[in-house]
Amino acid sequence: MRFSVIPWLGLALLGLTGCAGYQLGPVNGAEAGGRSVEVFPFDNQTLQPRLGDAVTQSLRERLQADGTFHLCTHGRGDVVVTGKITRFHRDGLSASATDVTTTVNYREGVVAHVVARDSSSGKVVLDKDISGYTLLNVGSDMSSAERQAQPLLADDLARNITIALTEGNW
Repeated sequence: MRFSVIPWLGLALLGLTGCAGYQLGPVNGAEAGGRSVEVFPFDNQTLQPRLGDAVTQSLRERLQADGTFHLCTHGRGDVVVTGKITRFHRDGLSASATDVTTTVNYREGVVAHVVARDSSSGKVVLDKDISGYTLLNVGSDMSSAERQAQPLLADDLARNITIALTEGNW
């Protein structure tokens, strides 16, 4: 059996070109962990209890896991993030098979106005409304289902805020 190198070289070249657009580390050109970020507790202006705390915690965890910024827990960070949760909404998606007036699946959404400032210059680097969503399946108890879905909702919003912070060119 004769071994040919050309097909293997072609496969290797094809595999390497598939990763040509991949970039290791932050996509905005910054050094990973080179700047610190401080996250103030989010102000919850909705009637949904404990949503501000859940979003703040999820955002801190997301930023820490991302690695673009160093999460500052003591002292002032290079970037200071504040936010207000301005809207919480629940939209019905589908009804019960046995009772068409009873909604069993919802799409919950949250909107937060997020502001990030460079602490040394005071320059606003991010000022926008960011939203997050999750699906909610209501069984026999709506409040328990909402309690279980709240961390998922907060995490989706935190993911979107992290993307806005880490992929911004500032």
